[in-house]
Amino acid sequence: MAEINIRINGKDVRLETDPGMRLLDVIRDDLGLTGPKEGCGEGECGACAVLIDGRVVNSCLVPIGNVIGHEIVTIEGFRETRRYEVLKEAMAFEGGSQCGICTPGMMIAAESLLRTNPHPTEEDVRVGLSGNLCRCTGYNMIVKAVLRAAKKGKGLW
Repeated sequence: MAEINIRINGKDVRLETDPGMRLLDVIRDDLGLTGPKEGCGEGECGACAVLIDGRVVNSCLVPIGNVIGHEIVTIEGFRETRRYEVLKEAMAFEGGSQCGICTPGMMIAAESLLRTNPHPTEEDVRVGLSGNLCRCTGYNMIVKAVLRAAKKGKGLW
């Protein structure tokens, strides 16, 4: 056990934990942030996606000790932004979310994509979301939602 200081969703957090614990477990079990989901546990599905310094990362693969000094954003932190509202509205309009398991990871991946490329093509969106699996909607509606958000949210990303 060690004292770990991290920054998550804009707040400094001090934890007493094993530096080898998975970031996903700390986020869910210690911090009570349940947006990131345990999907595959192998970094293949994206259900546990978070942003670390603005980049999409599967939190099931990252030891908590590796994120000291980095900014972590979960869906709960992203939800506090206007960009989230625009993306959420686009997902609802296009029917891009059904069961909700993949949605937080898809939203995080879309945020990362749009922050680096605010005017993506359809192919850009497909590549940007490629690390996230969806078993319900397929991808066409999600891709349309991200493209819609890019148009509606001009100047936000």
